[in-house]
Amino acid sequence: MNNQAEDNKKQINPRIKKGLAFVIEIIKIAVIAAVIVIPIRYYLFQPFFVRGQSMDPSFEHGDYLIIDEITYRFRDPERGEVIVFKFPYDSSQKFIKRIIGLPGETIEVTEGKIIIYQESGPVVLDESDYVADFTGSDIKVKLADDEYFVMGDNRDFSFDSRKFGPITRKNIIGKVVFRAWPFDSLSAFVKPSY
Repeated sequence: MNNQAEDNKKQINPRIKKGLAFVIEIIKIAVIAAVIVIPIRYYLFQPFFVRGQSMDPSFEHGDYLIIDEITYRFRDPERGEVIVFKFPYDSSQKFIKRIIGLPGETIEVTEGKIIIYQESGPVVLDESDYVADFTGSDIKVKLADDEYFVMGDNRDFSFDSRKFGPITRKNIIGKVVFRAWPFDSLSAFVKPSY
């Protein structure tokens, strides 16, 4: 009887050892995945869901976008790039808009046109690729050395720099690089050339 109990213990031990080895392997994989994914998620790329219609037709409500958080550590944001930024008056809110005006420029929105005053003279921005005709109040803004003027593509229905003013560089989280959802609209985002 004693030998039978010892035989049962010997049979259980290999099963327990295999089970423990399996659990340890799962823990190792989870730790390695966390070490790889967490820095990428918090320092390089971030997911973002579009809420609202302010970026129609470029991005629609419910689109799942990937935001590049590292590029702007090496270069300045450029006109035409779509960015995600912290709302200047409530940093817990994140907005998505297109960069229209760059630091030091004067931006005038009038009669459905955008005029950019640069050192070389005024230029009317051609946005026919992504903006339909729009109306709205006229505004003229001189940007400081760290300010950007941003607007939604759905101009008549966008809460943007025309209402809350320019945003500063420190509020910019990153630029949109990829639409991951819906699958039928899967695409990389390329800024327009002006």
